[in-house]
Formats: sequence, C-alpha cells, structure tokens
Amino acid sequence: MLITKKTNAMKYKKLWIGFILVMVLSFAVLGYYGIEIYREAPPIPEQVVTTNGELLFTGQDIKDGQNVWQSIGGQEVGSIWGHGAYVAPDWSADWLHREATFILHAWSQQEFNRPYDQANEEQQAMLTARLQKQIRENTFDPATGDLTIFPMRAAAISAISNHYTSLFTDDAELEDLRDAYAIPANTVKDPERMRKLNAFFFWAAWTCTTNRPGSDITYTNNWPAEDLVGNKPTSSLILWTGFSVILLLAGIGLLAWYYAANRDDEIDHANLPEKDPLLGLQPTPSMKATLKYFWIVTALIVVQVILGATTAHYGVEGTAFYGFPLAEFLPYSLTRTWHVQLGIFWIATSWLATGLFIAPAVSGHEPKYQKLGVNVLFIALLVIVAGSMIGQWYGIMQRLGFETNFWFGHQGYEYVDLGRFWQIFLFAGLFIWLALMVRGIWPAFHTQKEGRHLLGMFLISSAAIALFYGAGLMWGRQTNLAIAEYWRWWVVHLWVEGFFEVFATVVIAFLFVRMGLLRVQLATATVLFSTIIFLFGGIIGTFHHLYFSGTPTAVLALGATFSALEVVPLVLIGFEAYHNLTISRATKWIKAYKWPIYCFIAVAFWNLVGAGIFGFLINPPIALYYMQGLNTTPVHGHTALFGVYGMLGIGLMLFVLKGLAARHVWKDGTIKFAFWSINIGLALMVLISVLPIGLAQTWASVKYGLWYARSAEFMQEPAMDTLRWLRVIGDTIFAIGVLALGWFVIGLKTGWSVKGEVDLSDHDYPRVVPDGKGKGKEIALEEV
Repeated sequence: MLITKKTNAMKYKKLWIGFILVMVLSFAVLGYYGIEIYREAPPIPEQVVTTNGELLFTGQDIKDGQNVWQSIGGQEVGSIWGHGAYVAPDWSADWLHREATFILHAWSQQEFNRPYDQANEEQQAMLTARLQKQIRENTFDPATGDLTIFPMRAAAISAISNHYTSLFTDDAELEDLRDAYAIPANTVKDPERMRKLNAFFFWAAWTCTTNRPGSDITYTNNWPAEDLVGNKPTSSLILWTGFSVILLLAGIGLLAWYYAANRDDEIDHANLPEKDPLLGLQPTPSMKATLKYFWIVTALIVVQVILGATTAHYGVEGTAFYGFPLAEFLPYSLTRTWHVQLGIFWIATSWLATGLFIAPAVSGHEPKYQKLGVNVLFIALLVIVAGSMIGQWYGIMQRLGFETNFWFGHQGYEYVDLGRFWQIFLFAGLFIWLALMVRGIWPAFHTQKEGRHLLGMFLISSAAIALFYGAGLMWGRQTNLAIAEYWRWWVVHLWVEGFFEVFATVVIAFLFVRMGLLRVQLATATVLFSTIIFLFGGIIGTFHHLYFSGTPTAVLALGATFSALEVVPLVLIGFEAYHNLTISRATKWIKAYKWPIYCFIAVAFWNLVGAGIFGFLINPPIALYYMQGLNTTPVHGHTALFGVYGMLGIGLMLFVLKGLAARHVWKDGTIKFAFWSINIGLALMVLISVLPIGLAQTWASVKYGLWYARSAEFMQEPAMDTLRWLRVIGDTIFAIGVLALGWFVIGLKTGWSVKGEVDLSDHDYPRVVPDGKGKGKEIALEEV
C-alpha cells in the first residue's frame, strides 16, 4: 500500500508539473503574440482622401460606423472577415468584389469602349494587373495618419455606398435582395449613420486588399480568395496545413498509447458497488435550492430551439414566418442573437448549478447561508438573461445611441453580444458562484486526502471559469476590430470551449468516482492528463480563429500547429464512462442512471464527430481559407456546441435531478424518446441540409471566390433552396425531442415521469446527511 501511494504521488507530481508548464508557457505565447496583434493591427486612418485632395471619410467616421454595425446586430447580420452569420453576405468580401468590378468596368469602358467582361484576355490581364498594383499598394502614411486612394476608387466607393444605402434603408428596387439577405427595410434609419456604416465597410475591405508594410501579403493574409485583386493562398497556408495534419496524427497516437498503457484490462467485479452509493446522501438545503436552476435551464432550451427554428426559417422566407411579417418585430439578427446567447446561458447555468449541487455532496459540509447565496445568484442570473435580451431588442431597433447601446444594448460580437453592463454583472455573478463553490468544497481537503488532487483541479477549473470571462471586458466601444476579435476568442474559445470543458471533465470524474465506477486514482490521473493535452493545444490553438482577422502570419502558424491537438481531449473520459457502464450492467442500481450516462456517451460521440471530424474539416489553414464564413462552420458549431456541451449540460441536469429525488423510479418512455430524437434530429439537421449547403458553398468559393459563395445569386438557386427546406426534417425531430425533454422534467415534479415504486428500496439505512461540520448525522428511512 505504501509503494502504491508513493507511486501515485510521483505520478501526480509529474502531471502537476506538466499542467503548470503548459499553462505558463502557453499563456506566455498567447500574451506575446497578443502584443504583436496590438502592434500590427490594421491601422484606422485619421482620414481617407483622394490624390486630388477630396476628403471621403475621417477615422472617427470609421469608428462610429463600427458602432452602427454593432447596433444593427454586427456579426449577426452577415459577417466581417468571415466571422458572423451566414444569410447576408460577408460585407468585407462583398464590398471588395464590388469595388474591383466597378473599377475594372470603368477602365475598360474608358480604354476599350466595352465592359470588362467583354474585353479580350490580353485586355483583361492588363487591367487586372493595373488594379492589383494600385489596390494592393499600402498608401497609408503613419506620419500624417492619412490614407490616400486614387480617384477611380473614390468613384467605386460612392457607387457601393449608394447600393448599401438602398439595401439597408427602404429602396423598393432592392426589396427582393433584402428578403434574400433577411434584412428588414430601414434596418438603418438615419442617413448619417448609414454614411458612417459605409465608411466602416470600406475599411474592413481595405484591410483585405492592402499589403502589410514591407510585405506582399495583405493584413488578412490574402483572405478572401479574389483573383481580381490577386488574393490567393500564401505558401504559409500550405506549409502549416501539412504540419497540422502530422501533429494531429501524433496527438491521436499519444492519447491512444496513454489510454492503452493506463487502462485496466481485468475488471475486478468484487469492487463494484452492490448498491447505489448516491442513495446514501440526503440533499442539503443549498443542494435542493439548485432545482429551480434546472427549471430555468429546461425553459431556456425550449425557447432557444423555437428561436433557432425561426432563425433557420428566415433563410428561406427572408423577413416573414409563413407569411406573417415577423421581422418587423423580431428580425433575423435578433432571433439569431437570442438563439446563440440562450444556448450559452442554459448550458452554463446547468454546469454552474451542477457545481453548486456537487460541492456540498463531495465535502459533506453545508456552509452557513449557502442556500441564501444560491438563491441570490439565481435572481442575478434571471436579471442578466432578461435585461440583456431586452437591451438587445432596443439596440437592433435603433432606439439607442452609440454609448447607450454599448453599455445596455447589442455589442455586435457573436457569442458576447450582451451589453457591457450585463457583461460586468455576469462577471460579478461568476465570482459569487466561485465563492459558493470554494466554501462548499473546501472542507473536503481536510477529510478526503486521497482525492485532494481531483479537488484541486475542481477549484482551479472553477476559478478559471470566473476569471477568464473577464477577457470580455478587455475591448472598448471603438476598439480596433482585430484587437476586439483577439479578446472575443479568449471568451469563446478559452472560456466556453476551454475551461468549461475542463470543469465538466472534473465534474464527470467526481460523479463516476462517487458512484464507484471510477477509482479516484485513475480519475485523477485521467483528468490531469486530459487537461494537459487539451490545454497544450487549446490555449495557443485559440489562434486558429484568427488566421484572417488582421493578425500577423506567425499567428497563422501557431494556430494551425496547436489547434490540431484539440480534437480528442475528452475521448478518454468518454471511453472510460462507456467501459464502466458496460461492465456495470450486471448491477441492478446502475439502471437508474441509464439516461444521464447515455448523455455522456453521446458527448463522447459528438466530441469525436462534431468537435473532431467537423472541427478539423475547417481548422487547417488552407481549408479555412476557402471555408471561413460558409455553412461548414455551423456544421461544427451545432454538433460541437449542442452535441458536446449541450448534451453534457443535459446529462449533468439529469444526474442532479436524480440526486434530488433518488428514491423515485423514472418512467423510461419519454426520456428515451427525447434522447434519441434530439441526437437523431441533430444528425439529420447537419447531414441532409447544413453540411451539403456548406460543401456546395465551398465549391463555389474555390471556383469563384467567397463573394459568390455567399451571394444571393448562388444561395437563391433552386437546389440551395431545396437543401434549406430539407432542414425542416431534422429540425422538427430535434424540436420534438427537446419538447419531450421539457415534458419529462416537468413530470418529475408533477409525477407523470415517475413510477410509484422506489429505486432499490432494500438499500441500507440510515442515510448520512451533512450537518454543517463535515461529519454528518444519520437519519432513518421514515425521516426521509
């Protein structure tokens, strides 16, 4: 026994050293190149002038235009640099193509008295060579802050500005195009706001065509693909794509070797619990107080799915919902905002509530006023959800000024759309949650020496959840978009995809240890090793979101290299869960936890398919060069965000609900139907609609350019329209499954989801109830 303890201690020590090194070195790299992003971000000129001295825009016009863009929904209305929604165009790519074609047509008319597309090959080659030379030259003067452009480009800016003004206001001639883009009439109501919005769109496109000083590569690494201006994949894209594939194979091999070397081939059935270990715990007042969190989680899931169906429908009917002019009250940009935001809210709420439930269960300690803290946090979360949604409605309806919109309305950045006030409120709420977690779990460090390492990871991941949301406060109202994107992906990638995932891994380990399905030593080693592997790729892998967001080439190299290791970090714990479920089917009590554990098995499946296969489909630089901003991204987004994190949130919720009423036997029918409908519906939604659309767009992007793959001309073809309608099949099955889940959860309270008998009524009593001092007291069955 002494040898085993020393061996475990040495093993843990090495793993902790590895964890600390990964954290320190990875964030050093992330921070260093963050400084480089600040230093090399595409400049915002003091003024844009022509060589004739005509003033077109000021730098303040561009900054205010960015705020106009944010107020109408920002990345929820089309995209910029490939980041955002998918119905309207990518405005940077669309502006760029319109600008190039305007100039080429004008020159061709002047010199050859014919449109550019009717000129011969030699004439076209001459004109495009001239265009590339002039449009790629960096004419920004750092000394004066002036950006000087040639007069023909100014004429193109004027023409495109007129087109966009007609599009975003109420020009009747563009009604069909607005409908194709799901943009309601008068989305921008004020002409001065529209002028500034055009200034911002010009700047975003300018960064895509202008070479960095001393380089032949643009600020966006030659993205988007556009032959007319010479935007083609760089050699770095090819090089680092190949290297990322090699590293992926190496990472899979390492994880496979570790799993094979550390799993137990021989199962000791004698050590499996004969009866349910969780039935011996009576929920404390604070644990019972988490029940209302899961009622809200269930309600938010249903509302999110309804909003998702509405948002998807706008893709086929533009600004109406089966003939009803819904966009007048709830435009696409708003329903998509709420759909994405509620997804994060309910998943996070489920995970946070699970933590509040588990902390006293693990420590056997109910801190004083813990229930009060749980209730206060619940009210705060309700205020944040309701307040932020109301503010976003007012912002998109153009009823708020720039500053008011920034603080209380819509920030325009996908996944962090809520106003700054609500961000700060949520940040404070997360620290309240952290305090509740620490005071709930801390006594376990004194009573559970064997599990201290796992407890340590539990607290570290909890602290990271609170701390890293603070990255969302690092940009201001008029921060350069390249810098805002850097910090935004800290929140989306490191907070949502990173430390929440580590926290979930630890929580699952705790549950299986508590149930006797995992030994604490194996769970601890697996959690530490999985965390090291995930963070080793995941922290620096944040850069794979920033290949074409105004960042230097080094960011592309680092993102491609390290993001390849993100594919399989949770597979170990998923395989271990499935392994233990298989060998535990002989024990009667495990059947009570069938559906929560099935959710964890679904997590492992979607982690491989959604986060792994579909994630790596778009992650390599050369793939993302053509796919960024296409429907291949929501393929990954839906299967990873819902398939992995959503199913994990549902599984954790079901585990806690079982713990809050463990003696009741669940009726299998409804939850079984819900589980399979949700997973089958998700698969069909992707496989017969979103993925085919994304692949068709990829073909168009490679052949003609991103502008065409996102254009109304291509997206409104009959075949594409049919593919969008096919999504109804998967969406309907999925939605029915979610409604069934809600019906089941409600039935746990009303009684229609449970049977009259109890789970393993022959379980030994008395039960142990935490007494607030870490020791517990015994109660008899009749007291329960």
